[in-house]
Amino acid sequence: MSNKAIVLTNGLLAEPPAKTAHGLIRGSDRFTIAGIVDHIHAGKDAGEVLDGRNRQIPVYASVQDALTHTGRVDYCIVGIAPKGGQLPTEMNEVVAQCIREKMHIVSGLHDFLSERDEFKKLANENNVEIIDVRKPRDRKELHFWTGDVFKVTSPIVAVLGVETNLGKRTTTRMLRDTCREHGISAEMIFTGQTGWMQDGKYGFILDSTVNDFVAGELEHQILRAYNEQKPDIIFLEGQAGLRNPSGPCGSEYLISGNAKKTFLVFSPLRKYFSGRTHWGEIPPLENEIALINMYGSEVVSLVLNTMDMSNEDAYKYQQEYEAKFGIPVLLPVQEGVEKALPVIKEMLKQPVLK
Repeated sequence: MSNKAIVLTNGLLAEPPAKTAHGLIRGSDRFTIAGIVDHIHAGKDAGEVLDGRNRQIPVYASVQDALTHTGRVDYCIVGIAPKGGQLPTEMNEVVAQCIREKMHIVSGLHDFLSERDEFKKLANENNVEIIDVRKPRDRKELHFWTGDVFKVTSPIVAVLGVETNLGKRTTTRMLRDTCREHGISAEMIFTGQTGWMQDGKYGFILDSTVNDFVAGELEHQILRAYNEQKPDIIFLEGQAGLRNPSGPCGSEYLISGNAKKTFLVFSPLRKYFSGRTHWGEIPPLENEIALINMYGSEVVSLVLNTMDMSNEDAYKYQQEYEAKFGIPVLLPVQEGVEKALPVIKEMLKQPVLK
């Protein structure tokens, strides 16, 4: 097995629902991404479509076109996460075609493809596996919270967002990798399906975990990373937002995960939760910082999501928010996250608080 994979995006490569594909384009240790199948952007480089950076990942118009150029492929990954988590009807035949081509199917949808009769039959006939990453684990394998997280002496840092789809996973991975590049041993606790696909060694799928076990699974994965690697620092990938009414999330990281420091991702262009006025306005940034402080964590850096803004505006917002809050504002797309290194190095000098 080469773990060579193609990723299906159903014409959405440049859109937010393709965030699974976006993560894999930016990097994966689990899979070698041989190409993206997206009829809208065929002929382009996937990285250039994503953020203007060529990553040598071609976009093909069809599965057959991809296989003609890539040769044998072991995996087909469903690279979209549409609202509702269901596989679009028009993708049924594409997935079936990949199974007939003897590719294992990897899906992070709530729509479990391994339980659909038509796919199950095809998979059996072609001796391939359908891997539903979001399928809940057996409760016998899950853990309750114990308090042992307080024994961890490495700083535990949450990467939270005021909203969904802001780049929390990407920021977390960049922080980990940048630390490693500068001689700081760092681990990341993934909490979503794309983190698993990127080969997160430590983590779990938060939104498919029975609620009673979320705190325990988070603690368990932090302890695994700490006991096995003794890293200088541990980053936690956040989900959703503390006050997003469709799925508020974040307090677990701060309380159960004992994250006393936080990187907060935001966009000054976002006004309403998930863009829906009836869901309510996103609170002012200073309110979110105050709320995180009330949970016992300090916001040490802001992270600016620059989707739908020019570079000129991105740098303008960076200067404005640094002047307002007196902490670094990172621009991951434009600058990377090296600007966070002084903050991180300062954390390493301080004793970890319970």
